[in-house]
Amino acid sequence: MRRGSRAGLVLAALAILLGLVGSVGSTPAPASADTIRDREYWLDDYGIRAAWAATRGAGVTIAVIDTGVDATHPDLREAVVGGADFSGAGAPNGERPVGSDSEHGTLVASLAAGRGSGEGGGVLGAAPAASILSISVGFGSDAVDSDDQIASAVRWAVDHGAEVINMSLTRNTPDWPASWDSAFLYAFDHDVVVVAAAGNRASGTAEVGAPATMPGVLTVAGVTRSGQASEEASSQGITIGVAAPSEELVGDLPGDRYASWSGTSGAAPIVSGIVALVRAAHPDLDADDVIERVVATARDAGPPGPDVTYGHGLVDARAAVTAAVPHVTANPMGDLRDWIRLHRRAPATAPPLLTTPSTPAPAPVATPAPEAGRSVLDGLYPTWAQARELVLPVFVVVVFAAGFLLVLLLGARRVLGARKNR
Repeated sequence: MRRGSRAGLVLAALAILLGLVGSVGSTPAPASADTIRDREYWLDDYGIRAAWAATRGAGVTIAVIDTGVDATHPDLREAVVGGADFSGAGAPNGERPVGSDSEHGTLVASLAAGRGSGEGGGVLGAAPAASILSISVGFGSDAVDSDDQIASAVRWAVDHGAEVINMSLTRNTPDWPASWDSAFLYAFDHDVVVVAAAGNRASGTAEVGAPATMPGVLTVAGVTRSGQASEEASSQGITIGVAAPSEELVGDLPGDRYASWSGTSGAAPIVSGIVALVRAAHPDLDADDVIERVVATARDAGPPGPDVTYGHGLVDARAAVTAAVPHVTANPMGDLRDWIRLHRRAPATAPPLLTTPSTPAPAPVATPAPEAGRSVLDGLYPTWAQARELVLPVFVVVVFAAGFLLVLLLGARRVLGARKNR
């Protein structure tokens, strides 16, 4: 079994503070459910709560490819509807968190589709009526090859009804293995929207890495509570589609706990939830049009037009769900199939052996046998017809030229004789 991968996968969470604490270093203290809900500033600031007037995402399934989701958490108990493990270390249903950052998948899932708990308590995700598929993958040298895990996880998610796939992880390199080509094409060909985190500078991701660099993927950058580009909890790159909050976040932890945290790992599931809202409100739209609604309605930030920091701007859930957006015929985030055609070269093949030509050899032309009474040497001499057509014209030219020369010689002789007589 192959272990690890050349680039390795990194989770796109920057910091997780256990419990809800006032500052780093203070003693974690239990927080009331009201305090948790009150900290979800993005629900109002990014039009999410307003979009709920139209839909809360019911009927849409979001696959969270991560460390696994604790489906026993009160906020997620009714949200997780299935899953699988590709790490070799988790539960068959993907609901046992794995790895050293095992809480990561539960945090991510809560921001996408947390149900809350009780009356006004717990974490509400951007699409609180959407369903979650918990797909656990492992990271680090002790894991099954992480690239292979991702390729298999993407295909499994598609085959089990995911309409949105959230990937809050990065390879920290812009390139990706060829196995991802076919897996992500499989998702795109089955009308699935793939959302990926841009990564965090503080974690070593200065520029976006795969899967956020892949054409067709909706890449999410991170901003502060005031909507400014995050210095630490974001990255930059030309493939960024939109930006969402990545600082001062709150989410679920395994074991009925909560945490303050930051990173584009949180920005991505907020956008995945918004994508689910769009899909629920517009079930007739394909993935390309769904992504177009998200990017076309984003509030421009930074320099006018798309840029490497905010992409098309700050995501706006209400506008994405309700605005009039023209139909598109292609994914606004690019075409992976075109990229493969341009950048992947076919594997070299050995030249064919001479005894087995790649194209059929021409059939030999039969040579007619000599007629009776003729020698095989007869073909070396011209026939009378050939002589008439070729030899006679040449003979006439030669005779004429000889006569002309004879006349010239006789004329010259007479001239010389006349001079002597003088």
